This record gives sequence, C-alpha cells and structure tokens, in this order.
Amino acid sequence: MGKVKIITDSSAQLTDEEIKENNIGVVPLTITIDDETFVDGVDISHEEFVQKMHASKDLPTTSQPSIGTFMDVIDNISDEYTEILSLNMTESISGTVNAAKQVIEMTDKKMTVIDTNFTDRAMSFQVIEAAKMSEAGKSLEEITARLDEIRANTRLYMGVTTIENILKGGRLSRFAGTLSSLLNINLVLTLKNNSLDIAKRGRGRKVIDNYLKGVIDEIKGLDNIKSIGISYVDNMDFVNELQEKIKEVHPDLPILIRVTSPVIATHAGRGAFAIEFYTD
Repeated sequence: MGKVKIITDSSAQLTDEEIKENNIGVVPLTITIDDETFVDGVDISHEEFVQKMHASKDLPTTSQPSIGTFMDVIDNISDEYTEILSLNMTESISGTVNAAKQVIEMTDKKMTVIDTNFTDRAMSFQVIEAAKMSEAGKSLEEITARLDEIRANTRLYMGVTTIENILKGGRLSRFAGTLSSLLNINLVLTLKNNSLDIAKRGRGRKVIDNYLKGVIDEIKGLDNIKSIGISYVDNMDFVNELQEKIKEVHPDLPILIRVTSPVIATHAGRGAFAIEFYTD
C-alpha cells in the first residue's frame, strides 16, 4: 500500500530538521516589498523579511502560492506516495487552501486538501503528526481523524502591540471603526474555527500582561500538553517573560521559539507575538 505525502504552505512554523526528518513538502508563498518580489524561505528568511518590512515605504503584500508553485512540489513527489494530503493555513488569513483545491484536478495522485484552521506553529502540530503517521504507514482516514483531535485541542493566543498593519491588511476590518479611534491600543487575539477574534483590547501593555496571566494559569492546569511554541516578529520582551513563566509551571516542556512567517509578520506588525500549544 502506498503512503500519504504530506505537504503544507510556508506559513507553517517548521524547523529545517523537522521538514527533512518528516519528509514534508513545503509550498512557498510569495512576498512583495516595495515592488521587489521574494519567495518565502527560498530567497528570503523570516529574519531578513522583518528587517525589510521595517524599512519599507509601504506595507508588504503576501500572495498565496500559484498553481504552478503547488505543481512544482507535487511533481517532485516520489512514486512510493500514492496519495497527497495538503494541510494549509486558515482561510481567515489567506486563500492558500482554495489554491490547493484547484490543484486536485491537475495531479494523477489522489489529493485531499484540509484547512487546518490555524497557521504558524499551531498549524505545524497537525503537519508534523500527519507526517509521522504517514511514515508509520497509517491510512489517510486514520491521519485525518487524528488531525481532527489535534485541531480541537489546539490553542493560539496572539498579542498585537501596534494595530496599524492589521487594520491595513483588512484582517480585522469589522473592528476597524472602533480600533482606529483608540491610541496606544493593545490587542489579544484568538484564532479558533477559522475565526480571528479580539479576546481583549485596551491601552498599554498591561492589557496583554493581564490576559497572559490567565493563559499561564491555563497552561499550569494542564498536564497533557504535547507541544508548545512561541513565535514573534521582532521583540523578545514578552517572549522571554512567557518562556520563564512556562518553565516555572512546566520545567521539562520544550518550547520552540522562532521569528514568525512573513504573512503573519505583515499583518501582526511590530512587537507582535503568539503562544501556541495543544493537548492530548
């Protein structure tokens, strides 16, 4: 019986080692900064993107992968894989999942496309588990059933300290009228069931600090956390504090800390970060 090849888009927070060890195919997004175009993870790193974003005249734009970009990855899949499972970022942020669906009719292999409802490290929880299960010979049905469980038990909390980018990018357009009239506004966002929502808002850093106390309490009360990640744009202040507080309550729990992907950095803006974890 053939195996299931796992592919994902470059918004997934994966290390080079995880991609290689788990044989994951990554379809890159395209980034445009002041009329100069880059391919995410190919000719620009996350750190380089953040530097260029801060120096840019206009807000960078990110584009979902073209059908041709998807096919470049699919055409390199070996014959040992008879099925493809494409795990893509939430539709609330990007149309990548719809681009993936267009590819289904263009490949000879059976292809299934899933909206993970997440992005960044929260999305990677599903990607890594799917790849490990595939290598273990599990069927597509077994893999997708497990991903449903992970998705239901994943949490993503994002802190936004400057709202200019997220309003310009239109990801919180329904709140634009209220937010644009407030100065020094900080936000805590949650992502669940393909919906990016404001959990808390107010002036100053204390808004985020106070909310995160509740998140740490939530983490403290869980003894079945399987994986946790902290992603950020450019400021380690919140990140270092979060890491220390998590280590106090779960000293043996590994935490992956990395700069987030260009698509998230663009919309979240300076100072933004996210804490993401899932339970079993």
